[in-house]
Amino acid sequence: MLHLLRNKLQTHRRLADEDDELSEVQPDAVPPEVREWLASTFTRQLATTRKKSDEKPKFRSVAHAIRAGIFVDRIYRRVSSTALMQFPPEVVRVLKTLDDWSFDVFALAEAGNCQPVKYLGYDLLNRYGMIHKFKVPPATLETFLTRIEEGYCRFRNPYHNNLHAADVAQTVHHVLCQTGLMHWLTDLEIFATLLAALIHDYEHTGTTNNFHVMSGSDTAMLYNDRAVLENHHISAAFRVLKEDDCNVLQNLSRDEYRELRTLIIDMVLATDMSFHFQQLKNMRNLLTLAEPQVDKSKALSLVLHCCDISHPAKRWDIHHKWTMLLLEEFFRQGDLERELGLPFSPLCDRNNTLVAESQIGFIEFIVEPSMTVCADMLEINGSADPNEKPNRFKIRKPWTTCLAENKKIWKEQAVRGRYRHISGGF
Repeated sequence: MLHLLRNKLQTHRRLADEDDELSEVQPDAVPPEVREWLASTFTRQLATTRKKSDEKPKFRSVAHAIRAGIFVDRIYRRVSSTALMQFPPEVVRVLKTLDDWSFDVFALAEAGNCQPVKYLGYDLLNRYGMIHKFKVPPATLETFLTRIEEGYCRFRNPYHNNLHAADVAQTVHHVLCQTGLMHWLTDLEIFATLLAALIHDYEHTGTTNNFHVMSGSDTAMLYNDRAVLENHHISAAFRVLKEDDCNVLQNLSRDEYRELRTLIIDMVLATDMSFHFQQLKNMRNLLTLAEPQVDKSKALSLVLHCCDISHPAKRWDIHHKWTMLLLEEFFRQGDLERELGLPFSPLCDRNNTLVAESQIGFIEFIVEPSMTVCADMLEINGSADPNEKPNRFKIRKPWTTCLAENKKIWKEQAVRGRYRHISGGF
């Protein structure tokens, strides 16, 4: 009984911590509708308890790796082989900008017959040497990526589709290669990180976890209302991997497979937006320690989460396009809610939605804090000397300028009343 009471108390404390995060949002800072959306999307209505994991490798920053001289010699080049997949010339041209922060995945989709996951996923796994390192048959990889691409297109979602998957994978790549993070990871961890990014929203239904729970969907029943979509993305993707012609993991050892699978599960489950505030709070607390040490899975989970919500931190034309697509997806959910007699979820009523205000709130209270914590995690280096202040390994932060510019534009739109309410489609 004492054990149950202790668990219940810890659960209440976690939820209270999330309420504290939201309480920092001043009542007049955002409209009630936007505040309701923040509360319903980025906090948990039901908390779950987790067992302590086994000891995992710790993160002490890229700067520490440099000082300790333990950088791994990393292959990062295009591997030439006549057996590799052929790329159309226009796709090759677009992929030349793959390292850019504001890479245009829409241009890639147009150049590659709307197959961005196949071309970008193949290119990334080749660039990082994963095909060679883990003896991935090129034909098997192409078949796997094609199947994943098809799964993303299953529900014809405006936002959660194959373009979003490719966009997140490219953003993860940017963080890996432009911050030096790749040099702190093993080959297997890079493989897991790239695969997690590629499959993180596989077979997304275009509706939220809360919609699944409120409508009593089969998927919600299967996963007991907990991280409904995230559990499905992982389970469905690994079922694809079990098929012989799609099994890109066929030459991994048993231990390698278990490590990779565990890391992918941790990373994708952490993209459940309801864990957002607790995830940031936990990382902030860890980074305040004299010698911050973070489990690699937690570090990579935060990276994937930040990349998943990064479109407001991209160039305005790209961000605006993503915003309109996401809102249309929300509105389609609202149409379903109307048909089912369910109350509208926040931002899902196509006849009455505060677009500019919602994006301002999303940037100020979700994306900016997330990118700040992620950058701090990548930069901070706890000193071995308790009398010495922690050092920082400065990284480039191209998202900072984009966030400021996009927020400024949305505020101008809000003042002028543009995008205040949207009626009908786009």
